[in-house]
Amino acid sequence: MDRRDFLKTSAAAGMAQALLPARAAAARQPDLIRTENARPGASFQLTRVMPDNAKSYRTSLIEGYCSRQSVKAGEQLDIFVSTQPAARFQIELFRMGYYGGEGARLMTTLGPFDGKPQPVPEMGENRLRECRWQASASLTIPEDWPSGVYLGRLSTITADPDKPYWQSYVVFIVKDDRPADILFQCSDNTWQAYNRWPVNESLYTDPRAAHAPGVSVSFDRPYGKYVQIFENPLSIGSGEFLLWEYPLCYWLEKEGYDVTYCSNVDNLDPANLARAKTMISAGHDEYWDLRQFHNVRKAINDGLSVLWLSANDVYMVTPFTPSAQGAPNRRLTRETCYGEFREEEKEAYSKVLGPFENPGPDEREIIGARTIVPFNGGGDWTCAKPDHWLFEGTGMKKGDSVPGLVGWEFHGDPDTARQGLDVVAEGNVWAGGTRLGRYAATVLEGPKNNIVFNASTIFWSQGLADPPGHMIPWSHYSRPHGPDARVQQITRNALKRALA
Repeated sequence: MDRRDFLKTSAAAGMAQALLPARAAAARQPDLIRTENARPGASFQLTRVMPDNAKSYRTSLIEGYCSRQSVKAGEQLDIFVSTQPAARFQIELFRMGYYGGEGARLMTTLGPFDGKPQPVPEMGENRLRECRWQASASLTIPEDWPSGVYLGRLSTITADPDKPYWQSYVVFIVKDDRPADILFQCSDNTWQAYNRWPVNESLYTDPRAAHAPGVSVSFDRPYGKYVQIFENPLSIGSGEFLLWEYPLCYWLEKEGYDVTYCSNVDNLDPANLARAKTMISAGHDEYWDLRQFHNVRKAINDGLSVLWLSANDVYMVTPFTPSAQGAPNRRLTRETCYGEFREEEKEAYSKVLGPFENPGPDEREIIGARTIVPFNGGGDWTCAKPDHWLFEGTGMKKGDSVPGLVGWEFHGDPDTARQGLDVVAEGNVWAGGTRLGRYAATVLEGPKNNIVFNASTIFWSQGLADPPGHMIPWSHYSRPHGPDARVQQITRNALKRALA
């Protein structure tokens, strides 16, 4: 009998209240991350990457993908690799964290293997590209591998010193069931939504319209080169992790927080949220299944705190469906937008987003603000309520700003009619340097002494850390400036209140 069945049975017998605390306490490992990060670190970065050509998003010299977005200890992960031309290769698996400033720990090396070209799938219905490659390596996740984001560094092997080796990444998340203070949700739905592998196939590249509904993408394909706002070929294969989530991961583990990790898909299970005190959304968390929304809304009502250290969140409805081979939750299909458009916005949205029916719920219910038009740009993050507990120890006064921290997308139109919601920072955002927008960062007091903090910027983690292998972004004639003691202290304050 598994833990869930045990608790269900115990509740029926009137025993759950007596038994659950003991089981949860036994499973809790509050020092796990501190202990893990005391281990030796290692360099994980790519050295040699060559896209197929100057306009290509892929590197067919060596590329791959994993059979699951997330996997538990004891479960099998398959890694699919293609090399063109055929070549020997190895896979080095790293757990990402702090590790004395190295940013990663080498967990194991797989191989060498004999690589071969694997077929690029034809485009199917809904512009879907879905690989059916032969597995190149299989790994049962060891029991002592902590939850975290793992990068696999794929490297071709050559015995000829006159021939170069080539590299790229694969990425996956090791998850667990343990109670923890912080549940770090990666925004991997959005990584996949923007992924253009192999030619130009994403949720944005239908020739009918940039936001055409009914387009699908599959997790059964490599992550191509990052396609938005700046050029970073050395991240190829890692989704968008190194750009947005990694600085937050690095900082949280440096600070020693009790954190566990999951993918978007894991929050289809309400129990995943129930085991944490707070959930963090990082970076660009745009694409959600409606079940995620309903589960997070219920979890907030039940006392979960949520820190939206991110923006453009919960914006597009993209239900999960199985792959052609029946693997669950391996496809995303764009359906519609979240939110209730205001009358004055409908014309602007229709020019950009197309003819959405808009059945989605208002994302302000779980965030406090929402994506508005214009929905990108750059601006300074400006204190609006210096006496709020969020600013304790920062020294910030009203009107003080963190330069360039807002971008390249943000939240506005805060739900100010909602009881317990405070606008803590607000100001102007300039799209393309010319179109004026208005952002609002908010704090909502939840029903059970929990909080919902909306930082209102994709760039928030840039103010926390600038770890090895990370690039500070630049977009819309604006940029953040890297780590800032005020951003770090605000984050500590939010976590202190959320974990109390």
